[in-house]
Amino acid sequence: MKIMVVGGGGREHAIIRKLRENPSVTEIFALPGNAGIAQDATCVNVKATDIDGIVNFAVGQGIEFAVVAPDDPLAMGAVDALHAKGIPCFGPVAKAAQIESSKAFAKQMMKKYGIPTAAFEVFEDAQAALDYVRGVKCPVVVKADGLALGKGVLICRTNAEAEEAVRSMMLENRFGSSGATIVVEEFLEGPEVSVLAFTDGNVVRPMTSSMDHKRANDGDEGLNTGGMGTIAPNPYYTPEVAQRCMQEIFLPTIRAMKAEGRTFKGCLYFGLMITADGPKVIEYNCRFGDPETQVVLPLLKSDLFDIMRAVENGTLADVDVQFSDASACCVMLASGGYPESYEKGKVIDLGKAPEMAEVFHSGTGRNADGELVTAGGRVLGVCCVRDTLREAVSAAYAAANQVRFDKLHMRTDIGARALAGLNKTEE
Repeated sequence: MKIMVVGGGGREHAIIRKLRENPSVTEIFALPGNAGIAQDATCVNVKATDIDGIVNFAVGQGIEFAVVAPDDPLAMGAVDALHAKGIPCFGPVAKAAQIESSKAFAKQMMKKYGIPTAAFEVFEDAQAALDYVRGVKCPVVVKADGLALGKGVLICRTNAEAEEAVRSMMLENRFGSSGATIVVEEFLEGPEVSVLAFTDGNVVRPMTSSMDHKRANDGDEGLNTGGMGTIAPNPYYTPEVAQRCMQEIFLPTIRAMKAEGRTFKGCLYFGLMITADGPKVIEYNCRFGDPETQVVLPLLKSDLFDIMRAVENGTLADVDVQFSDASACCVMLASGGYPESYEKGKVIDLGKAPEMAEVFHSGTGRNADGELVTAGGRVLGVCCVRDTLREAVSAAYAAANQVRFDKLHMRTDIGARALAGLNKTEE
């Protein structure tokens, strides 16, 4: 079986590693992949957003199954284009991917179908948005409607900050066309939980819960990033919370999408806040999260390729989806300056890290001398699976500390909040 995985980051590396476990998978191509992925698949120099290039490669190579992992090609219709050529895919079609590509659509859908989320207002006119935020009770959250690499969400503690957020998005085009429409919503408080779920449009199979760490620096300080590390499972996601989420959020969302003529098939990511009033949706993603995938898939006991084919075929109800009871921690190693300006081309010394942990490559390349070098903001994800969360965190940091490159930046408190929450549940 010849498989193609679209994307070139740590999430795709984790997906490819898991797909390789299926004995029927004979070849995996990554478009475009990266230096680390090249050790596990054949990398092809086609950008993830080059839909024509992706389709032409798939047809020319006789690809038998495709996995479209990143948000941009999903929103651009990569799955639709591959389906048009008769190639089965894991991932939603474009009109279903809108659950992530338009926050306004997602919020209005939740309101229509009674799915719990923060109170909100949608604005297409900058002056109307400015007038609103000048008088709104703070803190509030200002979100760019479209895709913004996980950075289009600003928490505003004061009205002045909210005004500045509106100006930067709608008048200064900080996020380009993604900020032409914005959502201003109520600030929710409580533990955050990420739950990825397989779905074929009818059946929902949640994966192990996780906790992302989005801020650049320790103590959740600094700028919002794509994610500086993650742990699984999330101790705040109790069996009681999980049951409520299934009945009040997961199944209603799948049914709502189907009712809207946007049947969702693939991986649906639920970003949740466990508030005093119960779980509420902060955001949806139309694909595997990054770096949540790097801790969730290593805990998957069932065969990933079998699950993906069942999702595409609409037979997920017939597949047993099981996860380990162990815990996982992934520490992201980033380039100094990320998520703003940073330098590339720094030579990487992995030390003994690959012997101590799974090392997923996010932003790596090779220089003219063939040396492994940095090629992105988030460079490597160092992941360990252990019997307990405390052991997983300790092991991940022991391995991460083996890695060297100039201006390496990592948070030193990945898992601290989760361990604090675990201590409370054990008391």
